Amino acid sequence: MREGYDVAQICLNGHVITAMAGHVPERTRNFCEDCGAATITECPSCDQSIPGFYLNSAVVGSLYEPPAFCGDCGKPYPWTGRRLEAARELALEAGSLSSDERGQLIASFDDLTRDTPRTQVAVGRFKRLAAKAGVETASALRAVLVDVMSEAAKKAIWG
Repeated sequence: MREGYDVAQICLNGHVITAMAGHVPERTRNFCEDCGAATITECPSCDQSIPGFYLNSAVVGSLYEPPAFCGDCGKPYPWTGRRLEAARELALEAGSLSSDERGQLIASFDDLTRDTPRTQVAVGRFKRLAAKAGVETASALRAVLVDVMSEAAKKAIWG
C-alpha cells in the first residue's frame, strides 16, 4: 500500500460515505443513505480531492472526521456552510436576545470554526449569549455547530 491520503466521499450535509473511495470504490454512493443528499469527493470551490484516511504500510486509521475547510483553497466545505447557515437561522429566532445580541452571536460562528487568535473572543461571546438565549436555543446551537467547531472552541465551551 502506498503512503498518502485516500479520497473521502461525503454528502453535502457532512455524512461520511467512505474515507477510502480510491481504494474501495464499491463503497461509494451517489446519494447519502442517511439524508438523501448528493455526495462529493472534491471541493466544489477548487476541485481538489477531499482527503480521506491517511494510508501507509503500517497503519490505516479507523476513525475519520470530515474536514471543515478545504486544505487547498481554504473555503468551507458544503457541510460546514450548511451548519453555519442553520446556526444563523437559530440565532435569528432567539427571541430573548436583542437584535444587536443576535448579530454578535452570529458574528462569533465563523471564529468558532477556526483555530485563530479570535477563537477565544468568540468562545466568550458565544457562552454569554447562548446562555442568555436559553437552554433550548443553546442546545440546538450545540447540535448544529459541534461537528464543525475547532477543537479549541469545543473544549473551551463544553470541556
